[in-house]
Amino acid sequence: MHFHLTPGQAHESTALEEVLDGADACLLDGDGERIAWPLALGGDKGYRADWIDECLLELGIKPVIPSKENEARDKRLVEFDRDTYRQRNVVERLIGWLKESRRIFSRFEKTAKNFGGMLKLAFIQQYLRYDVDLTF
Repeated sequence: MHFHLTPGQAHESTALEEVLDGADACLLDGDGERIAWPLALGGDKGYRADWIDECLLELGIKPVIPSKENEARDKRLVEFDRDTYRQRNVVERLIGWLKESRRIFSRFEKTAKNFGGMLKLAFIQQYLRYDVDLTF
C-alpha cells in the first residue's frame, strides 16, 4: 500500500503518478519477472481525463472510470466496464473505515509527516486485523 499527501486545495488526481510509482503493486518472482500486476484501476468521475487514461494504458492497466455527463462517450480510449466499476466498494469501505478513525478524519496531526505516520499506523492496524495467520 502507498499513499501520497497533497495540499488541501489540490485535486487528488494530481498525485496519481506518484502513487503508482510508490506502490508495490507489482509482485516479482525470484528471477525478477513480473507475476502479478493490476489489471484495472477504478476511479470516480473526478478522475476522468484523457491524460489519466493514457498514463494507465501505458502501464498496461485498464482505466475503469465513468464518463462525465457532458462528455461524448464514443471519444474515449477505452470502453467503460460497469461490472468492474462496481468492485470499487472495497475502496469506499476502506475510506469509510478511515473516517471512523477519529484521529485521522479530524486531522489532529497538523504536519504532513505526522499525519502520514498516523495513516500508516491505521493501515497496519487494519492489515493485522484481517490478514494475519496465527497458526504455527
